[in-house]
Amino acid sequence: MRRLSPETHTLYAELMDQLTAIEARHSIGTLKGCFTTKNVKGETYCYFQYFGLNGTAVQLYLGRKTPALDALAAKFKDEKALFEPDLDRIKKLCAQIKAGGGLHTDAAHAKVLSALAACGVFRLGGVLVGTHAFAAMGNMLGINWEAAVKTQDIDIAASKAINIALPAGKADVPAALENLELGFLPVPQLDHKNPSTSFKVRGSTLTVNILTPGAKEGLKPIFIPSLNTAAQPLLFLDYITEATERAAVVNSGGILVSLPNPARFAFHKLIISRERAAAMQAKVQKDLAQAAALFSVLAEDRPGDILLAYEAITARGPLWNGKLKKALPIFAAKYPEEHKKLLSLIPR
Repeated sequence: MRRLSPETHTLYAELMDQLTAIEARHSIGTLKGCFTTKNVKGETYCYFQYFGLNGTAVQLYLGRKTPALDALAAKFKDEKALFEPDLDRIKKLCAQIKAGGGLHTDAAHAKVLSALAACGVFRLGGVLVGTHAFAAMGNMLGINWEAAVKTQDIDIAASKAINIALPAGKADVPAALENLELGFLPVPQLDHKNPSTSFKVRGSTLTVNILTPGAKEGLKPIFIPSLNTAAQPLLFLDYITEATERAAVVNSGGILVSLPNPARFAFHKLIISRERAAAMQAKVQKDLAQAAALFSVLAEDRPGDILLAYEAITARGPLWNGKLKKALPIFAAKYPEEHKKLLSLIPR
C-alpha cells in the first residue's frame, strides 16, 4: 500500500468535478457514436452507430429519414461539439491518474460499468460494492493498495424502493447488458422457481450480481422495479447501502458511481468475514485484508468516519455488536497494528 502523490490526488479531484458536471448536464451529446444513413431502393434510413464491447461496429436502426430524425442528428452534432473538450479532458485526466499510480479498471469491466451508469443505475441509488468498490476507494482516498484487486464479479446493491419517485425512475439492467452484445445470460438459481439475480457472459467468468438488503426470514430473490431485475437479499447489506459517497472508476474515460462509505465498508468486511462458510476461507482472508487496509488509511486521514461508522453499528443493537466483537479477535491475530489503530478510535 502506498500513497498517491498530491498531484495525482488533485487530478482525481478534478476528474470527479468533470464527471459530476457532465452528469448534471446529461444530454444526447454525451452518447458515444454517430448518426449515419443508408440508401436502400431509393429510400434513406437512419441509424445510430457505436462500437460494442467486443470492438465491432453496431448499427441501431432508427427508422426512415424524417425531419424529426434530421433535427435529432443535428442536435447530437451540436451538443457533442460542446462536450468534446470536457470528454477529452476526462480522458487525459484518467491517463495521468493511471500514470501516477492510480488504480484503473480493465476494458471489459469498465464497459459494463459504463453501460450500467449510462442507463441510470447509480443515479437511481444503486451502489457498487465488492472488490470493484474497494479498488475505487483507493483512488478516492489517494491510495494504491498494491494488492490484488482483480475480480470477475461486478456487484451492484440496490434497495427495492430506490428513488422510485424520480421522473426517470427506472434503469433496465437486463436491456443494458444485452445491448453490450457480449453474450450476457441470466444465471439460473438452484431453485428454478426463483428468478435469476446474476448475469454471466457465455464462455467467460465475467458476472454481474444484483444484491439487496435482506433479513434471515426472507432471503429469496426480490424483484427491484427500478432496475427491472431480481436481486439476491444479503444479511447486513443495509449497513453499507444507507451511507454512500460518489466516486470515479478510472478507465480510459472515467465512470461516475456510488460507493459505500469506506469506514462502513471496512466494518462490514469484518462482520461478514465471520459469517462465511468454512469453504470460503479465501474470501475471508480478502475480507480481513480489505478491512485492514481501509482502517489503516482512515485512522490517519478520516478518524471521525470510523467513529461514526462504529456508532451506527452500536445503534443497531446487541446482535450487531455481538457480530463485531466476534470478528475483532480474529482481526487482531491477523492484523495487530491495524487492530490497535481501530481500538484507539472507538469506545471500549
